Formats: sequence, structure tokens, C-alpha cells
Amino acid sequence: MTGAAAGYSGTPLARKLGFKSGARVAVLDGPDDYRSLLDPIPEDVRFDARPTAKTDLVHVFVTEREALTGHLTRLRRLLRPDATLWISWPKRSSRVATTVTEDVIRELALPLGWVDVKVCAVTATWSGLKLVVRKELR
Repeated sequence: MTGAAAGYSGTPLARKLGFKSGARVAVLDGPDDYRSLLDPIPEDVRFDARPTAKTDLVHVFVTEREALTGHLTRLRRLLRPDATLWISWPKRSSRVATTVTEDVIRELALPLGWVDVKVCAVTATWSGLKLVVRKELR
């Protein structure tokens, strides 16, 4: 499946997620075929094994509320205030067992200074919620 097919709207997934040329990206617990879902990927995108203070975009795939809490807290301390965080959770229709929903993400993220600015379909299994640090905290 190509990024365009995975994105469902005709827009390539890398574009929907905000991948830009030269960006440093970290993916945590993503599907094995994650990179192929992104095609075409902008040139010079660098995939790091784990997020650092230099990371521009992190995409976390999570099924458990407890794991989500840990990721949100750790990444809020680690990432620059202008970095982007995508949290993906299984869609209800996927029948994947999960304790994460869009509302759970907001409940845990908002008190940490994150705010959600976009939601999208990532694949037939995963939805995604884009989080950024609230403007007044940047």
C-alpha cells in the first residue's frame, strides 16, 4: 500500500503528517511497513532510532494508556517547544485491543502543555492526533 492509498484522501501520508525536507524524525512502535506508507518521502528526511532534543517530529504508536502517559511526559521534557508530536492509536473499527482514544490522549496531553491541532487517518488500523506545545509555553 502506498502512502497515498494509506492516507485515504489522495494526499500522501508524509505530507499529511507534515514531513519536510531535512527533517529529523523518530518513530516509536510504528508498524513494520511505516516507511513504505509514507512514500513519497521528502528528500533528506532523517530517521533517528530514538527522539532527541534535535528531533523535529515524533510519531508514537500506542495501545495502552499507561505507555501513552510515559511517552507524553518524557517527550514534553525532551523535545524542543516547536517540535511536532503525532500520537496514533487503533481505530475502534480495527478491533485491536486498546485503552487509548482521542479523548484519553487529550486528557493526558493538555495538562502537560500539549494541544491538539489536527487529526487524520494514518492507515486502516491507526488514527493520528497531532500535538504541539501550546503557543504561550513556547
